[in-house]
Order: sequence, then C-alpha cells, then structure tokens
Amino acid sequence: MSLERVNPVELSPPTGFSHAVTATGGRLVFLAGQTALDAEGKVNGTTLPEQFELALTNLLTALRHAGGTPADLARVTVYATDVADYRTQAHQLGRIWKKLAGRDYPAMAVIGAVRLWDEECLVELDGVAVLD
Repeated sequence: MSLERVNPVELSPPTGFSHAVTATGGRLVFLAGQTALDAEGKVNGTTLPEQFELALTNLLTALRHAGGTPADLARVTVYATDVADYRTQAHQLGRIWKKLAGRDYPAMAVIGAVRLWDEECLVELDGVAVLD
C-alpha cells in the first residue's frame, strides 16, 4: 500500500492539509465521526482546542484499533460549529494535529455545522484510511 500526497504548485500552498492523496493497494477503513466524548460518553472540554484534541485522539484510537496509523489517513473531514473560531484557532489546532498525527497530512475539509449530535460539541472529525 502506498499513499502519495499531491500538492500542485499551481494551487495555493497547503497548510495543514494535502490537496489530493492517491492510494494504491491496501484496504479501506472508514472512520466514524468522533467528538470530545470520553469513554463514559460524556463531553469533555469547553474550548475548541480541548475538544479538537480529544476528537482527534478518539479518531486515531479507532484507526489504531483497525490496524492503522496517522500516516494511513487519506481523508479527514472536520465539522465545526463555529468556522470563524476554527480559523482563529487554526495555528493551535495545527500544533495539536502535529503532536498527535504528525506531518503526513491527509486531504481535508472544514465544514460549518449548525450543531452536532451532542449539543455541547464544537467539533467532529471523520476520515478514511488506506492500510496495507
């Protein structure tokens, strides 16, 4: 299996994402949306960075148990209840991503959501990984 990150020079330089990711071989893992829910099903954190860190940790935990690593992520979608706040905190969220997932960025999108399943949640992440 191999993933190739494609970032054409004709496009704006990517910061914290790849413009395209190609996958050859392997098996697909579809990761359900993860929020800042702890093991007891309670929402943790009141700020976007706190919730982002737990949501990403949860996504990576599901991926790890499916046999993958952060480098196997081909696509991640972020659903944010406040895109303006997400943009304001993007630098800090990027540091959290690098700490937990490294620098092999998947293709990503941030989508504004009116609300998430649990009303207190500020962010949700889902993804697709390609494993050997």
